[in-house]
Amino acid sequence: MLNGLLGKKIGMTQIFTSEGTVIPVTVLQLGPCVVVQKKTKEKDGYNALQLGFEKLVKIKKVNKPMLGHFKKHNVEPLKYLKEVRVDNPDEYSEGQEVTVEIFNEGDLVDVQGISKGKGFQGVVKRYGFAGGPASHGSKFHRAPGSIGMCEFPGETPKGRKMPGRMGGEKVTVMNLEVVKVIPDKNLVLVKGAVPGHNNSIVFVRKAIKARKRA
Repeated sequence: MLNGLLGKKIGMTQIFTSEGTVIPVTVLQLGPCVVVQKKTKEKDGYNALQLGFEKLVKIKKVNKPMLGHFKKHNVEPLKYLKEVRVDNPDEYSEGQEVTVEIFNEGDLVDVQGISKGKGFQGVVKRYGFAGGPASHGSKFHRAPGSIGMCEFPGETPKGRKMPGRMGGEKVTVMNLEVVKVIPDKNLVLVKGAVPGHNNSIVFVRKAIKARKRA
């Protein structure tokens, strides 16, 4: 059975339970996704479905190889594609729509997205280094400090935490609880925050390693 969908992060809000408890939630618009291609173990070596999300406004932006791919499977060109493993791809047909109804309230899900890019940052912001004293007499404030050895071996070890590009990476947040599903609007509300800015693309799947509930 299919256990994941492509979608967009709409933003964050909060909802209240019947007891008056406030729950911070992220609103995700998931699907409807279209099954573009079926892959089978006999032909491709594994079972999977290729899902497409969001119709294109301008078809001319699709290159000829991709146009041929969509035409071969009788599907309108879509902006985003994602492969999802399934046990039996024959349960689905090419061109079929999959909606948020595969998720239920109380499910635990993993959300994958691209984190917000923060540009080139120092070690204090990037890794949480404490830095030196803030007083004027100190000449060591936000610098990384020593990055290597003296005479032997006289080099900077691989993996040393140093200033560099921060964010803009694939991040997966695991075991978020589905608080509410709104099928008619293709919305899923999950408890907590997910990676990425508003309107960024996310992939949501049922949790692989579900945490034990209290």
